[in-house]
Amino acid sequence: MTTLLVTHPSCLDHETPPGHPERADRLRAIDKVLGTERFAPLQRVLAPEATFDMVALCHSEHEIGEIRHRAPKEGYAYIDADTSMSPGSMEAILRSAGGAVAAADAVMSGAVQNAFVATRPPGHHAEFGKPMGFCFFNNAAIATRHAQRKYGIGRAAIVDFDVHHGNGTQDIFWADKSVMYCSTHQMPLFPGTGAAGERGEHDTIVNAPLHAGDGGVRFRDAFEQLILPRLRAFAPEFVVISAGFDAHYRDPLANLALEGADYRWVTQHLMDIADANAQGRVVSVLEGGYDLQGLTESVDAHVTTLMQG
Repeated sequence: MTTLLVTHPSCLDHETPPGHPERADRLRAIDKVLGTERFAPLQRVLAPEATFDMVALCHSEHEIGEIRHRAPKEGYAYIDADTSMSPGSMEAILRSAGGAVAAADAVMSGAVQNAFVATRPPGHHAEFGKPMGFCFFNNAAIATRHAQRKYGIGRAAIVDFDVHHGNGTQDIFWADKSVMYCSTHQMPLFPGTGAAGERGEHDTIVNAPLHAGDGGVRFRDAFEQLILPRLRAFAPEFVVISAGFDAHYRDPLANLALEGADYRWVTQHLMDIADANAQGRVVSVLEGGYDLQGLTESVDAHVTTLMQG
């Protein structure tokens, strides 16, 4: 099985203020672990910049224009208290979205079986008309909509195991019966959405909130009892993973207790869903993960599983 790794050094140039958890060292740590001999079989490409037409598949003209307008020539421009731009941010934002689109193209064309997009900033909090929570454009959503428009995918699934609920992805696909969005996340926690009763207009939103202190047993139960059965019934033709690794027990921003083995387990089960319905087509897009040791352990487990098939 061939796995594609999509990255770009410009994603290091999205500078955040000192002490901010979403920092360039995250990608440096991932680059280091994926640069070892075990990962030599990965195909590697540089992420292209997304066009604004691609971004407009999931975001309003107002949001796109506002982000372009706010991009600074020096210093920081604050979108909200947690979300800021530096002079290098605009290119990083476009390469994160473009990398997800390029991964979708490679997987849908059959050039590779699956892909991991190691870029930043993340995207799953970005709503149709609002950037927030470290996120500007919703990379996973853009890749999904691109695959639908270009390749005629009738049913797609986005599965999000970031510790924070992907309110942006839920917002974008709330009324769309062709996309199932499934999420495990800690509640209560930022951004305050993701209750089990939030199901979308067509019952294609599947939220499985977890509680502080929950570990692998509760996480796996949520998938086995709720998410995996719903995915099997939906039978997606394309699977996108919002791969946040901040539910790891070492992560400073939340209080779940996952380990590398849990990410290995969930990755394999999502690949099984894709094998059954989507010719094995999986695109995984980096979201959160802020402790560098926990992040590299989790990415190691996740990408190793993608490579093994």
